[in-house]
Amino acid sequence: MNATAGDLSALARERGATASPVVSMKKIVNHLIQLQELLEARAQHAALGGGERMGELEASIGGMLKELEPATAGVFVKLHQRGHTAIVPVVNGACTGCGMALPISQVHAVRAALQLHQCPNCSRFLFAPDRIAGKRPSVANAGRLPRAGIARFSSPRLMIPSLKADGRDDALAEICRVIEAEGFAEQGATLVEHALRREAILPTALDNGIAFPHVRGVEGGGLTLALALKPRGFRFDPGTRGLTRIVFFVIIPAAASAFYLKLLAGLTKTFSVADNRQKLFDADSPDALWRTLCQCTRRAIP
Repeated sequence: MNATAGDLSALARERGATASPVVSMKKIVNHLIQLQELLEARAQHAALGGGERMGELEASIGGMLKELEPATAGVFVKLHQRGHTAIVPVVNGACTGCGMALPISQVHAVRAALQLHQCPNCSRFLFAPDRIAGKRPSVANAGRLPRAGIARFSSPRLMIPSLKADGRDDALAEICRVIEAEGFAEQGATLVEHALRREAILPTALDNGIAFPHVRGVEGGGLTLALALKPRGFRFDPGTRGLTRIVFFVIIPAAASAFYLKLLAGLTKTFSVADNRQKLFDADSPDALWRTLCQCTRRAIP
């Protein structure tokens, strides 16, 4: 599928036709990625019971759809209605939405970004991602049977019982440094940048002093969960008065986008209970914190 002149005129902010095709097409791709983030934020908000921000999200989604050329918007909406992510990165020559290996010529064309391209198998829009590829960790549970529950996605090495940071940006940087140092992802600073972009769309701080910052589209490994505590709390969302004490940071590859909502719902249900939150604060080491996390969530996240 090719982008039309309608896309370029609606999204390119330069005067006349001064924008190069590559710059203009990258704007369209970024627009689609941001639209998808809004849709995922709406789904996340709905999974947590909705709230006063739903109307704002709906208005933003509608506005962004109107800025697209109708044919592009139609395909995007149809993919979303099927329960698919509508735009996915190409990693290692394959569509990360369905896993199909793409022709080399199409991979090069996606990187060139002269027009929009769709996967010939699943029809998702394709883009060449920033290089924040996730790395498969030196498997924490090597030599053991596969674990069930939340242990599949985490490790004692990703537990931080006491954050040093006193603010959101510093807290995210501290968490991402641990994730990078432990080999669960590359380029921790870039992870922080992407997480902050997501926070700008809709803050992920919730009731009960819990926040769920996350980064999507990080490929090369599975879904990854880090947990950090700040018992005395800090202001994660500058727009609220409440303090955040528990931070779940999640790295989400494209294939795990749907499951993330179930994970989010399970964590929210579990730690809406004050006794469970206190059990986390009572853990005095990364190993103890990880065991407590696994025990508390064993029914909610089988």
